[in-house]
Amino acid sequence: MAKHGKKFRAALSRVDRLKSYDLNEAVELIKDVSYARFDEAVDVAVNLNVNPRHADQMVRGSVSLPHGQGRDIRVLVFAKGEKATEAREAGADFVGDMDLVEKIQDGWLDFDTTVATPDMMGQVGRIGRVLGPRGLMPNPKTGTVTFDVAKIVSELKAGRVEFRVDKAGIIHVGFGRVSFDADKLQDNLLAVLGELARLKPASAKAPYFRQITVSTTMGPGVKIDVAAGASLI
Repeated sequence: MAKHGKKFRAALSRVDRLKSYDLNEAVELIKDVSYARFDEAVDVAVNLNVNPRHADQMVRGSVSLPHGQGRDIRVLVFAKGEKATEAREAGADFVGDMDLVEKIQDGWLDFDTTVATPDMMGQVGRIGRVLGPRGLMPNPKTGTVTFDVAKIVSELKAGRVEFRVDKAGIIHVGFGRVSFDADKLQDNLLAVLGELARLKPASAKAPYFRQITVSTTMGPGVKIDVAAGASLI
């Protein structure tokens, strides 16, 4: 394992790893200890008390961030005819049908999220093994398999993010940039936690939120008091 550099160690020294910070303290701290020369992404890792191997405990969904993600989201839409035109007019970056399927089969993955009209899912299914493991497969549960392509494209371009619990019971969500004001980061983070609380499976055991950690691209993780999430349930 590579050793961390001096800047990371200096940032880490300012974080009490035994402490769970209030949400506002944590957001201020990760901004304060940020040291990269670029505008780092800010992410949250939420460890949920669920077993994803059980279908009734699979937490998956999406949330519209009040202040967006702070970056341009490249949206790909599988559609044809009138729906393809609607997708382009709504701002989709890439629109097509079998041409895009074949392009992805050849290894192209220069996009961030996908949408498909229901009639295209037969073709899209051919590349499920490519898109699925990367979290890029359109899914009715997240609203990305729909004939209302204009609406979903607009939402995704405006800052809607999708998430899915991994095998370890952890959800990772990017919710802004270091350059965001602290209050905007807090609003975005609360939106994420609020949606996770809303999606709590009935069979999930307490405590639902086991650990919440925020971090920047290059910086150390900062733990947040799980009460910040529990209060939203």
